[in-house]
Amino acid sequence: MKALVGLLFLLQVVTVANAQRVCASEIYSQKLLSSNPSIKSGWNKADAQISATLKAASSFVARDTTTNETIYLPVVIHIVYNKTIENITDAQVKSQLVVLNDDYSNSNIDKINTPAVFSLLAADTKIKFCLAQVDPQGRKTGGIVRKYTTKEYFSPEDGMKSSAQGGDDAWDSKRYLNIWVCNMSGRTMGYSSLPGGPANVDGVVISYDVFGTGENVRSPFNKGRTATHEIGHWLGLKHIWGDAICGTDLVEDTPTQQYYNYGCPAFPHVSNCSPNTNGDMFMNFMDFTNDGCMNMFTIGQKQRMRALFAKGNLRNSFLLSFACDSTLAQGSALPIEDTIPVVTVTTTIHAKQSAGLKVYPNPTQSIVNIEYINTINSSPKTISIFNVVGTRVYTGQLTKEKASVNMVNFAKGIYIVQIEEGGNKLTSKIIKQ
Repeated sequence: MKALVGLLFLLQVVTVANAQRVCASEIYSQKLLSSNPSIKSGWNKADAQISATLKAASSFVARDTTTNETIYLPVVIHIVYNKTIENITDAQVKSQLVVLNDDYSNSNIDKINTPAVFSLLAADTKIKFCLAQVDPQGRKTGGIVRKYTTKEYFSPEDGMKSSAQGGDDAWDSKRYLNIWVCNMSGRTMGYSSLPGGPANVDGVVISYDVFGTGENVRSPFNKGRTATHEIGHWLGLKHIWGDAICGTDLVEDTPTQQYYNYGCPAFPHVSNCSPNTNGDMFMNFMDFTNDGCMNMFTIGQKQRMRALFAKGNLRNSFLLSFACDSTLAQGSALPIEDTIPVVTVTTTIHAKQSAGLKVYPNPTQSIVNIEYINTINSSPKTISIFNVVGTRVYTGQLTKEKASVNMVNFAKGIYIVQIEEGGNKLTSKIIKQ
């Protein structure tokens, strides 16, 4: 009888262990550091940028960057599969995008489960995700890449990020959030690179069976929160317990907690280092609880994530990206030589108006006509054309009201036409067919 009880206890322990969240980000970072200690300088630089941006603000409430406008992140999903079940459907991919946009905007339905004492701290990060609509060469894409591999599984050592190792190479990590979906070894559910690491492996890895909702995902990690958690790391967030007993995640409004939580604790869950009787914020996306028990980021976490996009900081280049096939991102973008300059005015003026920019025919196969009518200043204007990765592909002068540019030798795709006059810039998008 004792043997039977012991066996049942052992099975229960194994079952609980297998149901715990396993994020390999910390282990992955330590492995990278041991093999290449110089990586630490990049991480330190990113942390310093975040700290300086937050410190520069006049108050805790005012620490938002880029005037709190919505930041759009183009996402490319690299599905690296060996078995059919690992080659997840477009529908499952899109379900994950829905979860990300809900979670990062604090519009997730289950936010009603946030305890009242913490709900006042819940934040809309103003960060949105889209499947990329323009690839690095300017071609149309759906943002999903499928790659068969002979490898049965991958470990947290970046093999899935390299074609030479049976995976798929990253897209430009300054313009795209790369997410690799594959079969992870052991109990690993996902991991993320840290800001400031090597560009060719920058991104997030998620096991195929915890990515998105429905279909082939497994309970209790079937609500897409693994990706929410790992992208939090990619955006500069640490685990809420700071990866140390009673450690710090460098966020002011997350309470100190002794260690990680798993499963679905009852509120309040008080530990030895809880600052008050409210206990742990175990429903935070950066803890280890089940998907159904995670439901919030805090204001402080929002500010830390958005600080990465401030002028001069590591992920500021995303403000130049328009691979979501939308207008250029707003905000103070980092000006780089031969890249799209800061946009002060973005408009298209119809012919009946007296001043403005016209670009036609649009789309074009060869000649594009550019008109800029300004009755106030008749001085020459600079014409620039940029491709989708921000490279200047044409420059010229508009000495009269109209100029023609031959785009016949341009690659097919989307381009930005810019007229610059003094400190003013007007831009318009044109498609080369």
